[in-house]
Amino acid sequence: MAAMYGVETRVLNQAVRRNIERFEGDDFMFELSREEYNSLRSQFVILNTGRGEHSKYLPLAFTELGVAMLSSVLSSKIAIEINRSIMRAFVAVRQMLVSHPADKIEELRQYVEEMFSDQNDINEDTRMQLEQINQTLAEMQAGKQTDNTPRRRVGY
Repeated sequence: MAAMYGVETRVLNQAVRRNIERFEGDDFMFELSREEYNSLRSQFVILNTGRGEHSKYLPLAFTELGVAMLSSVLSSKIAIEINRSIMRAFVAVRQMLVSHPADKIEELRQYVEEMFSDQNDINEDTRMQLEQINQTLAEMQAGKQTDNTPRRRVGY
């Protein structure tokens, strides 16, 4: 995650620990157990000696909500741009839900694809999230075409 956001691992960990209230609950992040951590490491017969050779803290694992929250607590250029993109996507979804014609849903899907295609360095997890967004938008589009009942207005 640190590499994706363009920061050092220690900077990421410090930002999380300083803003721990933003990550409360297992739906944002969790710490790997010692067994999980050990199963990820290569098995060495003899451990290296010396300062800093072994992990003092267990690694953190972030859910997709946690990944989005990271973009709001880190101050790298990449994190700021990701945060802006997330905020723009939320606004676009809200606007689409208010107007909800089928062509708006397609327009939103294309906008999200264009927004993320500009990021050449997105990893496989991000690609999977984009596919999930596209699938959800397609399902919403199919549902909106068949459901024309008036909805109760939500919000301010």
